[in-house]
Amino acid sequence: MELNMFSINNLRAMEVIDMNVGAKLGFIRDIKIDCDDNRIISILIPVQKNNWFGKLDMLEIPWEDVIKVGVDVILVDSKDKTIGDV
Repeated sequence: MELNMFSINNLRAMEVIDMNVGAKLGFIRDIKIDCDDNRIISILIPVQKNNWFGKLDMLEIPWEDVIKVGVDVILVDSKDKTIGDV
């Protein structure tokens, strides 16, 4: 098994793409980490819609839905969810 290591800054510079519909979801804004288990829980991507107070809504994608972290993209599987339709 090939082990690749990326810094958080590198992950944030990669575009997230939904493999099921081919939709470009955007770039990672934040990452949820479980400090007890030293693992990523989910990635957060800003949604184009702004709410009333100007704060961006976030799309949360569980790390289990990440299929591949490539050189410049992160591929996710929506698993019959409507990730690309937000």
